This record gives sequence, structure tokens and C-alpha cells, in this order.
Amino acid sequence: MSELFSEEFMQGFMQAWNDEPELSGALAEIGFNSVIGYGFPDDEQPRGVLTIENGKAVSGGAYSGETLNWDLRAKEEQWKKWMKKPPGMAGLGMAFTTGKIKFKVGDYAAMLKDPRMAGPFIKSFSVMGRV
Repeated sequence: MSELFSEEFMQGFMQAWNDEPELSGALAEIGFNSVIGYGFPDDEQPRGVLTIENGKAVSGGAYSGETLNWDLRAKEEQWKKWMKKPPGMAGLGMAFTTGKIKFKVGDYAAMLKDPRMAGPFIKSFSVMGRV
């Protein structure tokens, strides 16, 4: 596996995202557009970024100053754990409550209240594990 959130990793994540209908297809149905950063809590900026247009990832790579709609942070060990065994809704809620995942940008509560977004968000962890 390439380094987590590296250019190579994010390119693979972009392809895996687009290959998963429960993720890209579900988000296309709601016209989801977003720029999502991924990284570690102590870093000043995210390491990787995906740009999503109408549910599909149209670019993925190293973060280079893009304006983010979402900035997700967790420790590397936590990301790897979720990639092997994705959290369910309860597990994700507990991770948020205990600080295992941080949203530096983005409204976690609003996303969880919308099942059209929450389901694909959970799915993104298993898709990340395919990279």
C-alpha cells in the first residue's frame, strides 16, 4: 500500500470511489459536490484531497491549498483500523464523541442527520481500504 493520503494513494482512492455505486452512485442521486481533505490531527493542513462533482471523484491527490468543504482528521492507526473494519453509524458517532475523528471543516451533525449522506460516508471507509 502506498503512504496514506499520498498522491498515489489519493489517485487509487479516487478510482475506488468511482467504482463503488453505493458511494458515487448514491451521492450522484443527491447532486453531491464537495472538496474533501483527509489527514492527521496534528498536521496544520490535510495530506490528501478528493474533489467530488455530482457524486464522482474528478480529482484526487496531495493537498495543495484547495478550499475544503470537509476536512477529516484521525490518527494514522485509526484510519488503518477503519480501512480494515469500517465503523458503523454507532461506531462513527462514538469516534466523533471521543475525538477519534475530527472534522476541522464540515458539519458532522448535519451529515449524520441526512441518511443520503451518512450511508455513503460510512461506505467511504471500506472503499478507502481497497486502495
